[in-house]
Amino acid sequence: MKAIETITGRVSVLSRDDVDTDQIIPKQFLKRVERTGFGEFLFYDWAKEPGWELPRNPILVAGRNFGCGSSREHAPWALEDYGFQAILAPSFADIFRSNCTKIGLLPVQLEPEACASIAEAGEAQVDLAAQEVRWPGGTSRFEIDPDTKHRLLNGLDDIALTLESEDAITAYERERERPGPVTTALA
Repeated sequence: MKAIETITGRVSVLSRDDVDTDQIIPKQFLKRVERTGFGEFLFYDWAKEPGWELPRNPILVAGRNFGCGSSREHAPWALEDYGFQAILAPSFADIFRSNCTKIGLLPVQLEPEACASIAEAGEAQVDLAAQEVRWPGGTSRFEIDPDTKHRLLNGLDDIALTLESEDAITAYERERERPGPVTTALA
């Protein structure tokens, strides 16, 4: 997983509330075994609407309750594969937020007024270390779990996080080693 420090660039705007994971990536596209290739199906049904346009920018500004619905890991995969690195919204579904952070996609919860101001500005910088979003005409701080922040700043997925404790795991396993099978006395 790639480490995140700052994400800077143009923003794409999806002014819709309660966007669920089936709208992000419809169920018929969940047949892939790898994590790539889902971006082309992002918002598949909406993309057919006249006038639909969602530029491939690093930052997506969305409405409240983004990522609600089923706990579909494919939704963050599709957003990341499309090119988004951060999603700014007034609120997220908890499981969606967790699925994002596990792959290095940064969900940032901001007040609705800040999201509207960023959407209007058309560009922003998300500074994870400072926990701040800056845009022409404004700044806003955001909260993030300290463990999640550590993982994202250091590019640690679940496996890399486990490997940080490799010495302790090896010592534990060494201590548990026994010659031959373990037997227990029956009473």
